[in-house]
Formats: sequence, C-alpha cells, structure tokens
Amino acid sequence: MRLLASLGAAAVLALLAQPAGAQKLTLNVISAGDQNMVDYIKDYLGPMFEAQHPGITVKAVGTGPGDAGSQKIIEKLSAERDRGSWDIDVAVVHQKAAGEMVNQKLLAPYVADVATGKLVTSPTAKNALGTDVGGYVIPMFNSQTAIAYNAALVKTPPASYAELERWVAANPKKFGYNGIKGGMSGVSFVVGWLYASSNDPDDLMKGPYKPEVKASWDAALGRLREFNKSVVLTPGNAGTLDMLNRGEIAMGPVWVDMFYTWQADGKLPPTMKLKLIAPGMPGQPMYYVVPAKAANPEPAKQFVELATSPKVQADGIVKRFNWYPGIDAGAVKSQLDDATWAKLFVDVTPDELAQKGKPFPIAPYFNDMLEAYEKKVN
Repeated sequence: MRLLASLGAAAVLALLAQPAGAQKLTLNVISAGDQNMVDYIKDYLGPMFEAQHPGITVKAVGTGPGDAGSQKIIEKLSAERDRGSWDIDVAVVHQKAAGEMVNQKLLAPYVADVATGKLVTSPTAKNALGTDVGGYVIPMFNSQTAIAYNAALVKTPPASYAELERWVAANPKKFGYNGIKGGMSGVSFVVGWLYASSNDPDDLMKGPYKPEVKASWDAALGRLREFNKSVVLTPGNAGTLDMLNRGEIAMGPVWVDMFYTWQADGKLPPTMKLKLIAPGMPGQPMYYVVPAKAANPEPAKQFVELATSPKVQADGIVKRFNWYPGIDAGAVKSQLDDATWAKLFVDVTPDELAQKGKPFPIAPYFNDMLEAYEKKVN
C-alpha cells in the first residue's frame, strides 16, 4: 500500500499501512471533522461492519477539523490522480470540499448503487454551496439551526421571519443572536433573513452568481439594522444558549444538536423549545463520498449503506450526537423510541426539516452577504 505522504502525518501513515498477516482486505476510511467523528467510525461503525463482513478490517483516520481537514483529503486524492487505484476507500468531507472534488472528478457517482440513496431527501444531497453533487454524496448527518424560545415566556412563537420582526418590535431586548463573527448560528440567522427577503432564494443557493444581485439586499439589510437596535447581540453560539438559560433573552437562533445536548446536560430548562421559521434557515451536512479510484469500491459502498441505514442513523447519529439523520427522518422514526423521537422531531417535524432546512448560499453570494452585513448593518 502506498504511503500517504501528502497528509504529512506519521500517525496517518501508520494507520493506513497494512501490516504483514493482515486480513484479506483493509477498508480505509478517512474523515475530516472533529475527533468524535473519527472515534464514531473506529469504535462504532467499523466494528459493526467488520462483524457483518468477515475478512475485512476497517481502518479509520482523521485529517482534522474544518475545511482544512477536507482539503488534506483533496490533496491526497489529487496526488494519486494518475495511479491505478487510490488508498482511500471512503471519505467524510465538508460541503465545500465535496463540490471541489466533484469538479475535479475525484469522486465516483455511487449513490444509485446504494439502497439507502433512495432515502435521501435533503436538498444538500444534490447541491453543495452551488455545485451539483447529486449522485456523488450521501449526508452522514444534517446539522440545522432553528429558533430556540422559552415556552414559559413565549406562548405563541413567531412562525416566520416577518412575524419575528414584528415580535421583536413589540418585545425589545428579548431576542438575541451573535451577529456574524461570534459563530455560525448568527451567520445562519442573517442568511435566512436575506433568503426571506429575496424574490428567488433558490438563485442564492444554486447560482449562477450575478454580482448585481447584492444591490437588491439594501432594503432588507436596512430593516435588519433597525431590527438589531431592539435585540441583544450575544457573545457566541454557546453565549446565546447561556443567555437563554439565564433568562436574559427569551428567544434566539441555535444549532439544534447543541440545544439538545445542553438540555440533556441540564444546562437548559425543559421549557425551552425550538421553532424552524419560514421560509427556512440554513444547516450544514457532512458527506460520505467514495473516491473515483477507490481500491475497494464495492465494500466501500456497503460501508456507506450500513452507515446510512435507518437503524444506524437512529442509534449512531440521533441518539449519540443529537444530529438530524442524513437520510429522511421519516425512514428513521420506526427505529427510535418514542422519547427520542419526541425530543428531536416534535418541535421540528421531518416535513418541516425537509421544507425549511436550507443550504447556505453559493460561495460568492455568501461572501457578499458577510461583507454587506459589515458595511450596512454593523
């Protein structure tokens, strides 16, 4: 097996090197993202797959968090472009990287060969920040933002951005969010505001990019500047949750998985609920992909099929991490106990998630939004 010199880490080389006397086949799975994602494959998915496939050993390797971790995977595959087969069989990558990998023809269009591909309904499975990735990716999970609110203080939460704008005007300093520099829940809120004010938000999500479009946001950003005068700017994703917990605000945008983790840990009272407001708010997935020249393409597909099966999505993704499943939540419901379902899918139903869970915009519009917020809102 060839060395992974492009990853530049001795530990990675050791993990992916197949020792003498190893089983007949080693399936190499590389994951960008935090260490918990590598541990999930190493301690949970890998042993399960090995038990079902005698003669196969799963080796899990991490390349680090954020886009930089995914970039290492791109560099590794690019360096092997002219070789007959590649060392990576399955990779877990971010949205931006998936689009780049499709454009560079580094991925196999494997989804049609995987039974669970039919269970994927999220629009992010077809569009990754403006790049058509349909057929090349299945989400490992979907993270999602929503509006958290204290049901003891807010009996009827706003159902849309327009209703929220009116609610804040009537209830100043009871809503808080972290702008665009304190974490992605605030960024998501701002993007959703511009989606709600756009004549055709699909253009922002799918392109093509038209530089003149940003001029059409002036009125929406002007309203957001006025809106901000009546809100509390929180110190970050955790800061919003902390202020909700202390009762300093009654409502604010949060990551759903963080919300439920805090609630399970007793850091948020049970009176806290979630609302995914219309027309929607962005979330982000991580993707399972199969490289175009994976040495073991069939076992790779079988691995992804197991990882995205309803049972594994229920036990591994929902119960362990409070993430939304990568496949349609309706397909996972029968695998979850009532208490887990009630916790994760009552406030935001599967239908609402499918309709209102939006991707972030294509990269040039995204950059324009952040720049425009700095100039016209801050």
